[in-house]
Amino acid sequence: MRLLLLSFLFIFSSLAQESSPVIADGEKPVFISKEFKFTEGPAVDKDGNVYFTDQPNNRIMKYSVDGKLSTFMQPSGRSNGLFFRGEKLIACADADNEMWEIDVKTKDKKVIIKNYKGKRLNAPNDVWIAPNGGLYFSDPFYKRTWWKHKKSEQDTEAVYYQAPGSKEIVRVAANFKRPNGLVGTPDGKHMFITDIGDKKTYKYDIQEDGSLANRRLFCSMGCDGMTLDNQGNLYMAALGVHVFDKDGKKIEHIKIKGWNANVCFGGKDMDTLFITAKESFISVKMKVKGVR
Repeated sequence: MRLLLLSFLFIFSSLAQESSPVIADGEKPVFISKEFKFTEGPAVDKDGNVYFTDQPNNRIMKYSVDGKLSTFMQPSGRSNGLFFRGEKLIACADADNEMWEIDVKTKDKKVIIKNYKGKRLNAPNDVWIAPNGGLYFSDPFYKRTWWKHKKSEQDTEAVYYQAPGSKEIVRVAANFKRPNGLVGTPDGKHMFITDIGDKKTYKYDIQEDGSLANRRLFCSMGCDGMTLDNQGNLYMAALGVHVFDKDGKKIEHIKIKGWNANVCFGGKDMDTLFITAKESFISVKMKVKGVR
């Protein structure tokens, strides 16, 4: 009897240890669709609907809270990263190295950024909107097959900021091999930027004027896209999704075969993690919730 009790306690202890700090108990990744060529840039609107890009097919998709998948816009300017600013969808439009503002209701688009100091941008990749409406985006140089030009006009690969109401952009972070994903905290005080080329991710303090200061290493890992949850954990898309707590300690690895390009939270209760993984669009039910 004592041996049986000890066996039970061992099994119970093992199961408890396997419980994820962020994934809902018993939940696993669900493949919603595998109809794409390369998915990217998931972004959530105020209702929990998720928009994401299928860049080679030049389209933006929508996955609604009622589980319906549809094409929102095609062509889409070869959009990559996306983020909502109120009712408008901000897109890294890679066809002509621009940043777009898309009216979700009418699908009208407006070019809001197209160069830096009169020179063509590299390839706007990821975007984050601060609580005050300020816009940050990364600008690595990834050579695209649909471009006519072959060389960058910029002298570096960097991160830029456009203040609310301004038409100009300022370079707020450089000294990267290849910046990619970025995300800021919901209080607008801090920003994470990953240098996928150097396999490092940095944390910055956001200043009142939108500039970035006090760069420090957050973790020795690079990734593609990133998002945060309401506990301050950072989700980094790469080979699977790696989750780091606010102190830079890895607490979870969501294993999904192949390259995972980006992540965001969505759904009616903001408790579902959505993952763009090459030809796939995936969801995972979580214990935690996302932040907008």
